Amino acid sequence: MSVVLEARDLHRHFGGVKAVNGVSFAVEEGEILGVIGPNGSGKSTLFNCLLGQIPPSAGQVLLDGQDVTGMKPLELNRRGVSRTFQLLQVFPQLSARENLILAGQEHIGSRMKRLFGKSDAGLTDAANHMLEQFKLSHVADLLAGGLSYGQQKLLDAAMAFMAGPRLVLLDEPAGGVNLSLLGSFRERLRAMNAQGGSTFVVIEHNMDFVMSLCTRVMCIAEGKVIANGKPDDVRNDPTVIEAYLGH
Repeated sequence: MSVVLEARDLHRHFGGVKAVNGVSFAVEEGEILGVIGPNGSGKSTLFNCLLGQIPPSAGQVLLDGQDVTGMKPLELNRRGVSRTFQLLQVFPQLSARENLILAGQEHIGSRMKRLFGKSDAGLTDAANHMLEQFKLSHVADLLAGGLSYGQQKLLDAAMAFMAGPRLVLLDEPAGGVNLSLLGSFRERLRAMNAQGGSTFVVIEHNMDFVMSLCTRVMCIAEGKVIANGKPDDVRNDPTVIEAYLGH
């Protein structure tokens, strides 16, 4: 399989704090990589370096073998990279369907076409399909701000898939999602991976969720990779237990 995303000796320093300290890894096409670690370990900073939110202090980020270090999020998005954030990015005064249409419009044609084309940019059918995929059809016409937190998290994830991305980075997707929704959410992500061919990188604190979803898990502590391998191997790694799971 081809390598979709690669980090080479990434560093990000904030003054004397080494938030990311020499991180290297590669993600193959179709893989679901989980990233775990204690709070303050550098996971979100790593995501932000990968996605152009902040420039790394040193090192390289490669997408399909091409150097994209420091490339702006919009340009990466146009290259098929999407993400969710810990904090919800939904628009509370728009309906669930309208949120999805808006997310998809960012990837459709030129600005002039978006301004003067159909009001939905021809995306209603795609939005309805995504609502069905994420079990949100029954709230399609409700304002996003009136949905439960878990439903908003599902909507936020669905928005990331509207453009059919080949690489999706999910930042704590299970956070705040109740158990009744969590199982179906996990199965939906598995299906999107299997059927749509999307490659995932997932930051997550819910160990049951990440260990059952991901094909490989990487643990970061103090800005460094301390374990990288099959979920059960990482879960039982003494270094990981001492640094993270034992607390």
